[in-house]
Amino acid sequence: MLATWNYQPNNSVVQQFDPRARLVFLLLFLTSVYLFWDLRILALFVLLALVTVLAAHISWCETRRTWLALGIFIVLYSLITLFTGQTSLLHVSVVHTILSFHASFAVLGWHPGIDLTIEQLFMSLCVFARILTIASMVLLFAFTLDPSLYGVTFRGLGLPDKVAFTLDLTMRFVPSLSRDFALTTDAQRARGYELEGGKGKIVERMRRLAPLLVPVVVHSLISADELTDAMDLRAFGTHPRTWLHELHISRRDQVLIACGILLLLASLAANLLGYGGLWVPA
Repeated sequence: MLATWNYQPNNSVVQQFDPRARLVFLLLFLTSVYLFWDLRILALFVLLALVTVLAAHISWCETRRTWLALGIFIVLYSLITLFTGQTSLLHVSVVHTILSFHASFAVLGWHPGIDLTIEQLFMSLCVFARILTIASMVLLFAFTLDPSLYGVTFRGLGLPDKVAFTLDLTMRFVPSLSRDFALTTDAQRARGYELEGGKGKIVERMRRLAPLLVPVVVHSLISADELTDAMDLRAFGTHPRTWLHELHISRRDQVLIACGILLLLASLAANLLGYGGLWVPA
C-alpha cells in the first residue's frame, strides 16, 4: 500500500480553498520568488510563507522531523554558499572583503584559502531565504492536501489521466520510501543488528547501512512492478477514466488565482525596473 504525507484535516483557511487554485497560486508564488535576489524583498516572501504556514494550523509534533531535516539542509546549503560560492560575483561588479586567509603551502600549484566578502554573506542569506520560502510553501501544500485528491487535482488542471496518475504516485513516493526505510530499520533491529553502536570510520558506518538500503531499494522496485501490473490488468490508459471526487471552483478560489497573477506581474515589473538584483547595504 502506498503511503502519503502526514495529512492533517482541519477547517483552516488554507484547506478551504480548492486544491487546484492552491496549486496554481503556489506555482505563481514560486516563480515570483525566483525573480529576486534582493534580501529586502525576499524577507517579505518569507513573512508571507510563514503567515500561511501558521494559518494552516499544522501540528508541530507530527511534522517536526520534516521541519528539522529541512532546517539542517537549508543551513548547510547556505554555509556552503557562504564559503565556497562565487555566485555573488555575477550580480555585482565590486566586492568588499571582510576575511581573507591563504595557506603558505601549495597543493599542485593551488594555495588553499578562503576569501569571504560582504557580497557572499548577503548571497548566502538570500539563498537561505529563498529555500526556506520555497520549501515551506511546498511542504505546506503536501501536508494540507487530502491524499485522495492528488490525482483529480492534476486532472482538473487539464493534464491527461496518465500524467495526473504519475504525479499522484510521485507525491506518494517519498512517504512510501520513508515508511519502508523505517520498517526495514525496525526489522533489522529486531534481529539484533546494531546500527548506531560501535566505532569505525565513515566508510565502515556507510557499509553498515547496506542491510537497510538493499532491502528498501529491492522492495521499491518490486512494488513498482506490481503497481504496473495492476494498472495493466485494469486497462488503465485505454480510455478516459472517471474520478471518485469532483472539484468545483468558487469565487474565493478565483480571487486567490487573481492574487497570484497580480503578484507575478508585480514581481516581473519590479525585476524589469532593476529591483531584482543582489542588494548589499552601503
